[in-house]
Amino acid sequence: MPKTKPAMVDPVVLVAVADYFKVLSEVSRLQILTCLKSGPMNVMEIAEATGLGQANLSKHLKVLTQAGVLSRQPKGTSAYYEIAEPMIFELCELACDRINERVQQQAKTFKALRSNTGVF
Repeated sequence: MPKTKPAMVDPVVLVAVADYFKVLSEVSRLQILTCLKSGPMNVMEIAEATGLGQANLSKHLKVLTQAGVLSRQPKGTSAYYEIAEPMIFELCELACDRINERVQQQAKTFKALRSNTGVF
């Protein structure tokens, strides 16, 4: 039986997906997302919650906003940031679950090696 050729994804789409994951590949940005999970916050509140300096925080907020992950709502003299794509947390949970599985498997392997070699 002949194998069917896998469907090819447009390279432009692949670049967009890679860029989206790049946005999430920074620890500070993940900290920001985590603190905004409970609701909108202004820059000062986010800075206090994350410990990030204002210049660094502003840079990350801009990246997250331009990627469409966050939205920015001006209110008076402040701007409040909130999650624009709640599914971002599902994506992070999938990654965390996979990492947890891998760590547990590595622990089992290490335990088996340790008991088989008699070391420690």
